[in-house]
Amino acid sequence: MPDAYVLLFVIALICAIATYIVPAGEFKRITNGTITQAVPGSYHTVAHTPIGFVHFFTAFQQGMVASASIIFLILFTGGTLAILEKTGAINGLIHNVVNKFRTRELLFIAVVGALFSILGTTGIVVNSVIGFIPIGIIVARALKWDAVVGVAVIYLGTYAGFNSTILSPTPLGLSQKIAELPLFSGIGLRTAIYLAFLIATVVYIYFYVRRLRKTDASILGEDWFPSKALLDEEEKTDVPFTIRHKLILALTGLCLVGFLAGALWLKWGDQEMAGTFVFISIVAGLIGGMKGNNIARTFLSGCQRLVYGALIVGMARTISVVLTDGKLLDTIVNGLASMLEGHSPLLGAFGMFVSSALLHFVISSGSGESVIFIPILAPLADLMNITRQVAVEAVMLGEGVVNCINPTSGVLMGVLAASGIPYGKWVKFMAPLALIWFVIGLVFITVGVMTKWGPF
Repeated sequence: MPDAYVLLFVIALICAIATYIVPAGEFKRITNGTITQAVPGSYHTVAHTPIGFVHFFTAFQQGMVASASIIFLILFTGGTLAILEKTGAINGLIHNVVNKFRTRELLFIAVVGALFSILGTTGIVVNSVIGFIPIGIIVARALKWDAVVGVAVIYLGTYAGFNSTILSPTPLGLSQKIAELPLFSGIGLRTAIYLAFLIATVVYIYFYVRRLRKTDASILGEDWFPSKALLDEEEKTDVPFTIRHKLILALTGLCLVGFLAGALWLKWGDQEMAGTFVFISIVAGLIGGMKGNNIARTFLSGCQRLVYGALIVGMARTISVVLTDGKLLDTIVNGLASMLEGHSPLLGAFGMFVSSALLHFVISSGSGESVIFIPILAPLADLMNITRQVAVEAVMLGEGVVNCINPTSGVLMGVLAASGIPYGKWVKFMAPLALIWFVIGLVFITVGVMTKWGPF
């Protein structure tokens, strides 16, 4: 597999070339409060705005600027982990985790996965899951798992919830508002979908761990931890776990809980989490007896280790910049919507599901996809005798089943770069679970169509 940067560059280049070939077009848009949405039936061709040589290369900088909040979140995550490692608190935590969970793997996977799935399905932790990935890697080392398991418990736990969202303001709340549905209506069937996604994810990870124990056959081959950013490979004995270490970890835990509370009630996001990491770094360093200059140098050293993962988020965003500036995004949406007309309700709902999945490779933002796609699908659903609730869920599940294999997802690429897992290896691990999620989605969309899941 080519490097992730090479892969994304090639995709962006193909999209840029397409702006010379594929007809450009736009929907008319109206503003409803703070939401700008496309007007169904208003698609029209416009003059080509091909991406030129200079425009193509400046699009990378535009993608970086547009992704700045996530980029700095990743960098500050690396800085904070470096401070926590330097104080010795992480080493002490590792050995305590080993003692408590060495023989209770299923319990650990189920409890931690369920916790993060709740944070994901409520929209509290989505992009900011990147900040928790190093903790998963550290625990995986301690329990003799590979990096894939460490990432999967945290990242897939979160996205098992987010991909089957129950109470997330975006994209679910936004999509229902655009479709003129009551906010968070249909929660009964959505809860069943969420539980199915979570159980499938926990069981899948657990069976991979069992195979790892029996055969030592990791997806990653011989190199179980491609990233050497966290801890030495050597097994350490007699590691102290002092009151100072516990204070540092207690501070870190309280700050993370405080962020989660702020995300829930004050609508905090990426910027506030990055600020939380800066605060943790300073105070934890002082508690650990570090001098100011040492804190600064250690923090910057930690940031440097995650530059690869930080900048790849902007690379992924570049593709959307190219398609938007080349006026191809609406052309793609219109083409997908046109393919759905004239089919039976069940086939139409399946088509919405698959179309949403395909579109998500182009528009990696769930809210961005909703703003463009839902105004087209809602009236189309009325004509095809599909409830709008089913249409919204088809879009949610469509983007959900590809979220964790989507190479244009800044979050996924950030997670993989932070952990050192190659994209190709991750897809090999993730593809069977994505297929399981896809089948679950088909089953519940069928249930929704057959029961005329509403209220309308």
